[in-house]
Amino acid sequence: MTGAPASAAGGSPSAKGAAGAPGASGAPGGAKPARGGKLGAAAVNQASLWNIANILTMIRLVLVPGFVALMLADGGYDPAMRAWAWAAFAVAMITDIFDGHLARTYNLVTDFGKIADPIADKAIMGAALICLSSLGDLPWWVTGVILGRELGITLMRFLVIRYGVIPASRGGKIKTLAQGTAVGMYVLALTGPLATLRFWVMAVAVVLTVVTGLDYVRQAIVLRRRGIAERQAAAAEAER
Repeated sequence: MTGAPASAAGGSPSAKGAAGAPGASGAPGGAKPARGGKLGAAAVNQASLWNIANILTMIRLVLVPGFVALMLADGGYDPAMRAWAWAAFAVAMITDIFDGHLARTYNLVTDFGKIADPIADKAIMGAALICLSSLGDLPWWVTGVILGRELGITLMRFLVIRYGVIPASRGGKIKTLAQGTAVGMYVLALTGPLATLRFWVMAVAVVLTVVTGLDYVRQAIVLRRRGIAERQAAAAEAER
């Protein structure tokens, strides 16, 4: 026989049993976790802050003051400056689409992104609406309806988060697209038929803003009632 050494064949049964048994830490093979493992994980999480999704969000935040400066340059009625303002607004809207997609696809979601992304969204849209209304291009009530809805739904989501998360609906995404298109058309110094068209696009955006807002309120009420019922059922079960 060409017997192999015990070490090459896996060693004695007792040695194999010792090697295969979980160690005190619960790691397979009795291997202890490397010292500083938690620190290493924390460093990875901290480094992930500077991922492409968060960088796009930061770019969107930086674009806000630049957009406002371009919109209000030369009294706010210079077609060239308005065109540049539209370009900044368009970039902000496009990065809004891509940063969320990248974060979900490549697992780049961070606490910073969860907070900064909605702030950036509301900031660029709010800046555009307020600039347009201050210049007299858009009625203040339209700005009030859109911003009131956005801020109200965001606050409501925070209030009911203890019961669950209200997901973004397809109607909400269509609303965002309609708002971005309408506001972008108002940012440009359009005249003639295009100026008439933007009025109707904004009308559709306002209707979708109200309808989807009411739907989110309905979802929040249902979610809260369900959460309260589940808590009461759990409390009653615990008392038995």
